[in-house]
Amino acid sequence: MSQNGSLMGFVHRRRRGAELFLLILSLFVGIGGYAAVGFGVQEKVPPDIIGYGGWLAALILGTHIIVRITAPYADPVLLPVVSALNGLGLAVIHRLDLARDKDFAAQQLMWMTIGVLLFAGTLLVLRDHRVLQRFTYTSGFVAIVLLLLPMLPVLGQDINGARIWIRIGPLGFQPGEVAKVLLVLAFAGYLVLHRDALALAGRRLLFLDLPRGRDLGPILAMWLVSLGVLVFQKDLGSSLLFFGLFLVLLYVATERPGWLVVGGSLFLAGAFLGYTLFGHVRQRFSIWLDPMSHYGEGTDDRGRQIVESMFGMGWGGLIGRGFGNGEPWRISYAESDFIFAVIGEELGLTGAMAVIVCYGLIVERGLRTALVCRDGFGKLVATGLACVFALQVFVVIGGVTKLIPLTGLTTPFLSYGGSSLVANWVIIALLLRISDQARRPVPDFSGDPELPDNAAEVTQVVKLEKS
Repeated sequence: MSQNGSLMGFVHRRRRGAELFLLILSLFVGIGGYAAVGFGVQEKVPPDIIGYGGWLAALILGTHIIVRITAPYADPVLLPVVSALNGLGLAVIHRLDLARDKDFAAQQLMWMTIGVLLFAGTLLVLRDHRVLQRFTYTSGFVAIVLLLLPMLPVLGQDINGARIWIRIGPLGFQPGEVAKVLLVLAFAGYLVLHRDALALAGRRLLFLDLPRGRDLGPILAMWLVSLGVLVFQKDLGSSLLFFGLFLVLLYVATERPGWLVVGGSLFLAGAFLGYTLFGHVRQRFSIWLDPMSHYGEGTDDRGRQIVESMFGMGWGGLIGRGFGNGEPWRISYAESDFIFAVIGEELGLTGAMAVIVCYGLIVERGLRTALVCRDGFGKLVATGLACVFALQVFVVIGGVTKLIPLTGLTTPFLSYGGSSLVANWVIIALLLRISDQARRPVPDFSGDPELPDNAAEVTQVVKLEKS
């Protein structure tokens, strides 16, 4: 093989060195934040800083080694951004632990360890994302079963008015976090097979081609599933996430704006029905519209979370009060649902915007992966996984800032919660696997005299398919 052989046609470099440099910077965020909490609250470096920092560094550097071995051409930005968010979340949870005499940060670090192990296992076992297309209907069936598990009288647990948890012995688990990953795989596999039929135009309304009536079955079925989650599990956030995810993938697969009109109409109809028929939905809207009327003595005090978070973020101002100088413990469930409000209070608008930019980078890199991916299934899976982050972050931060009603979802990688953290680490592994497959170099055989005369044409065809 000559020097112009199979290693000369690189489209992307590996960039693992850049990833390692960014990971080291992200460790400064996690370990530095942990030390800053100790200084701010106790006026000293935490005594376990070496053990904590060593454990966190071992986990993060271990992920880098796994990616270097199993996915050398994967996106170099995703992992460092996730590492920074996860490290910052651990520091903020530790800050709340010191105020409330809890030990949630240590538990979260254990969940992070499990998430990293599953991250590594996913990359080691799954060498080609396209094999997941074989399990399209299996993934959909398992996802539906997982969504139904909290409704069982023995396993299901009703926590804070929502029945989205199952408990097996001392362990609690939120099956909806796994279901969202499986639903992405099911939606992507289904739409790859049926997008041509779903893209056919039906009636024309003004300047818009609406879909045919016979093709409305899938979106109506998903609408009913989302309504079922809202009615029986009282989980507004997951209902919005599942339906929004399917609608986005349907639009991306068919490129028909008519589906957005149909989906938006169904969403408005579902919101109206939910508000009219179900008291818990009306209560969420009432708290959203006027939280002060639900705050303080003589009220149900259900508006306390949003009122305290708004005052806290306002008190934080541009640069925040600093770790230890705020009062984030006044917000109930600050370590999970309202951790973004804690960041806004103690790190200010600057810290809050930095967090939003990090999430924007995750979504951007996921969509970039979808753009360069060569197969339709991988494109839709990458798009769906990126949209999971986009929709979840919008719903959570929108609720905390009173842009939309509260939903109860967790902030990815920041909030306390094992189910969410583990599922999100698996999502990142899937994105890196698709990215590695998409960014691998195209062999260039055109200059090798030992190969057939049409080698240059073959190389050009491969490159065109990749692009």
